[in-house]
Amino acid sequence: MEKWFDIPEQDDSSVICTRVRFARNWREYPFPGKMTAEQSEELVGRLCRIFKDEPADRLPASEFYYLNRMSELDKAALRERWALTKSATSGEMSAGLFITGDEKFSILINGDDHIRIQAVEKGLSMEECFSRVNAADDTIAERIEYSFDEKYGYLTSYPTNVGTGLRASVLMHLPCLSRRKDFNSLTAEMGRFGTRIRGIYGEGAENFGSLYQVSNQRTLGQTETEITDLVVKAAKELDAQERRLRKEALSKRPVAYADEVYKSYGVLKYARRLTRRDALEFLSHVLPGFRDGIVETKEPCSVYALMLGIQPANLLKNAGHPLNKEELDIARADFLRARLPEIK
Repeated sequence: MEKWFDIPEQDDSSVICTRVRFARNWREYPFPGKMTAEQSEELVGRLCRIFKDEPADRLPASEFYYLNRMSELDKAALRERWALTKSATSGEMSAGLFITGDEKFSILINGDDHIRIQAVEKGLSMEECFSRVNAADDTIAERIEYSFDEKYGYLTSYPTNVGTGLRASVLMHLPCLSRRKDFNSLTAEMGRFGTRIRGIYGEGAENFGSLYQVSNQRTLGQTETEITDLVVKAAKELDAQERRLRKEALSKRPVAYADEVYKSYGVLKYARRLTRRDALEFLSHVLPGFRDGIVETKEPCSVYALMLGIQPANLLKNAGHPLNKEELDIARADFLRARLPEIK
């Protein structure tokens, strides 16, 4: 089945995807960090039976996996595709994952919280993602009693999720904005209005590929609608600024802009060895070139799918056998040469 990230970028937006997640806990059990092995096994089993009993029109049809029985490589590949968090797969207690074939919808059981419901969609699709997660949340709430406080709202393992338990985020590609000297002050300014903007590889990590995540800072003291509206507003503002800078570059230095795109395409299409850093940087140059019509290809292409496919665990899964660092760089170049479409 085609994954959500395989859908080609179809406009000049700098938005990659939208993700909405609810964190919930079952009142009958201690939080995951306080559970015994027997309690975690029981929790996963009971929730698994409950979810499997629900018809597909109430909970999307999903495959179920026991995470504690899954290989480290498979878990790492899911983390690279943002279907799992690192903390959710590092424990030894029983844990499970329901996930649809297109990876647009998932329910993580006994990770950081008892239940984390997630929906993801290409482009700016906040309303669609929220609706899918909210419907699943309502269905589950009919079967179990959540940990809830009249004053504080939904109780979660991390205080930052207490309240609505909602984390709404938009993944964006911001190569022009992030090069500006005032980018840090811009993100700080937006942070004062309740959003957080950071590179997708975490605080302090080098952000190859210019990918940034915009999300809500608070879940307490705001309604779900206020949170999603706030994140959408921030994403639209960043998108407008990024588009303006791209148009300026295309207008003022069209040859230099096109040269960077074509050179990057050439390296990606013909290189025999590529590090992860170089591949992400060249893909970051090619993406706006595709979106602005500088380069037209014979077939549509999702550049973000290529960015995910060149990650180490996904390359290893594709190879089917162990690879050392040099072999991984060779496999990365092979992967891109085979999947990057030809220019018209």
